Amino acid sequence: MLSLIGIVIVIIGFVLRINPLLVVTIAGLATGMASGLGPLEVVAAFGKAFITSRYVAIVWLVLPVIGLLEHAGLKERARAVVSGLRAATTSRVLLAYFAIRQITAALGLTSLGGHPQMVRPLIAPMAEGAAENQYGELPQSVRYKIRANAAAVDNIALFFGEDIFIAIGSILLIKGFLDQNGIHVEPTQLAIRANAAAVDNIALFFGEDIFIAIGSILLIKGFLDQNGIHVEPTQLAIWAIPTAICAFVIHCARLLLLDRQLRADLAREPEKA
Repeated sequence: MLSLIGIVIVIIGFVLRINPLLVVTIAGLATGMASGLGPLEVVAAFGKAFITSRYVAIVWLVLPVIGLLEHAGLKERARAVVSGLRAATTSRVLLAYFAIRQITAALGLTSLGGHPQMVRPLIAPMAEGAAENQYGELPQSVRYKIRANAAAVDNIALFFGEDIFIAIGSILLIKGFLDQNGIHVEPTQLAIRANAAAVDNIALFFGEDIFIAIGSILLIKGFLDQNGIHVEPTQLAIWAIPTAICAFVIHCARLLLLDRQLRADLAREPEKA
């Protein structure tokens, strides 16, 4: 029973809003020591797990680098570069990123973009810089609107782009753990079983693995199979292409209207004052 002390520590830590990384680390140490392991053995287990699943955890190593770049003025530099391009507008900057993000997601390269590593430090400042180049100093409400549109571009491009490619993602973490324990299975086998469990139990844990791991295609396949409609994942991926194209066209039209909305918002600012 004492080995479950880690769960109690995690719950208390999250309720008290303590740093999640610190909470999880302490919970892991407490669980290991409650199970009879010494401090060095627990740290060794952490290191072994990290090395074994490094292809999953390596993504998080980028975040400290981004933080250092932001501290060194990355956002300001991105804003300054775009401000020097007269042809750049907010909608054009976001359109360019939208196209790149959706194409790379369709090719399975979902980690090339994202809010922490791309939108916050680069895309949003560049879009704001383009707006400042056109309209001068921006009120905070307009800045928030531009940032919201930058975040929406990333979400929509990824959501509709990843369905086109049957890519393997975090399910490799499960595969690495099973391989470590002498159980050798293919990632696709794990994904199909996770889909069946997700449809049957509506469990977030399994559903999360499916969406990140297979771009939600196998979840759709599992649902259709349960209802007597049998299709191949490749067929679903192909039929996702028209949907992705429609999403691209619709959101591009919205982005083209964004500059007009910004002008209208900025024109109303003096009246509020």
